[in-house]
Amino acid sequence: MPILLPVDMERPLPRMYRVRQQFDDRKLEDVAGATRSELEKPEIRQLVKPGAKVAVAVGSRGIRNLYTIVETVVQSLKAMGAQPFIVSAMGSHGNGTEEGQREVLAGYGITEENLGVPVVTTVDTVHLGDCANGRPVWFDRAAFEADLVVPINRVKLHTDFVGPLQSGLCKMLVIGLGNHKGCSAVHEENPEQFAHIIEETASLILEKAPIGFGVAILENAYDQTFQVEAVPASRFIAREKELVQIARGNMPCILLPEADVIVCKEIGKDVSGAGFDPNILGRSSVLKTFVLHIPKYQRLVLTDVTPASHGNGIGVGLFDVITRKVADQLDLEAMYANAIACNCLGDANIPCTVEDEDTAVRVALKCCRGIDRDDPKIIRIQNTLHLEYIEVSQALLSDVEADPRLSLAD
Repeated sequence: MPILLPVDMERPLPRMYRVRQQFDDRKLEDVAGATRSELEKPEIRQLVKPGAKVAVAVGSRGIRNLYTIVETVVQSLKAMGAQPFIVSAMGSHGNGTEEGQREVLAGYGITEENLGVPVVTTVDTVHLGDCANGRPVWFDRAAFEADLVVPINRVKLHTDFVGPLQSGLCKMLVIGLGNHKGCSAVHEENPEQFAHIIEETASLILEKAPIGFGVAILENAYDQTFQVEAVPASRFIAREKELVQIARGNMPCILLPEADVIVCKEIGKDVSGAGFDPNILGRSSVLKTFVLHIPKYQRLVLTDVTPASHGNGIGVGLFDVITRKVADQLDLEAMYANAIACNCLGDANIPCTVEDEDTAVRVALKCCRGIDRDDPKIIRIQNTLHLEYIEVSQALLSDVEADPRLSLAD
């Protein structure tokens, strides 16, 4: 337990005020209907033959309306006379094991009982070939042996690299469907080259594996479904580059210019593959360029891990202070498997750990330099995915009043 001076413990923490951040709030009103319409497009229907065994690839991301979209895709494929089944496409997540990945999918409601189709989480792979530098390309065996593969994934900015291709359908082909073996092989590469690596590897997979089409999901700044699009395999790379730019324009951020301390209530794999989005908080062990506005601040505090993360607290090592509640929830085996596969051991380090949030904030403030200790600037967020409402201390209210996109919430 870190020792603070009595003056640090006795100084009252500032009152926090709830603030609403205003972003573009356009969204799909009928997600199932929009998904169904996309699969009815002639260029999609012609890819699905009666009796075809179709592997619907689903990952570990906490995507809004994921179950609705997956269920609609499964039902639509059945209506076309196909025989769909679910395959896990989450690389090393879920400890990289069959049982762990089945548990992750079940957490999103994706089970054989709910969907009425088999859920296959075996992590066997086939070798599809090698990239130009000799790196082997591995692909999920159950998906490869299907007649058609249909990945479902959200397209958004990635947490570890920038480029024309980031997180989306192509990355799911390369890393998600590469299982633990393929994921580990790719993460031995330089993150600065990942966009090129994803494109090169996805091109090989599209040539060798029976990829039919993908279902791309875009979300608005409020984590609501903004767009669903079925993309034929022949247009995966070109169209996804366009969708990445649309996704970038829909990203939220913390609109305030500065703070002394930012408190993040939770991280988790359902929030981001890195536990939290570095583009929001400006902390990363690999990402060197952040494309969104980030407040200038000194210290970062974490108070919880999401239940859906199943103890995988990857990203915890990038915080300055955490609570005992965070430390007690960590499944070190799951977190280390993720960190080792991604070659980011620092993301799994355990920071300074204290008993509760108040103490964590006090420690963080103590370790700030040049601040007004009687009137500190503190921002509190739920996580990097949900940024409509944040909390700010008294010292930041003038910044709230100065920005028309910000307003005090009732």
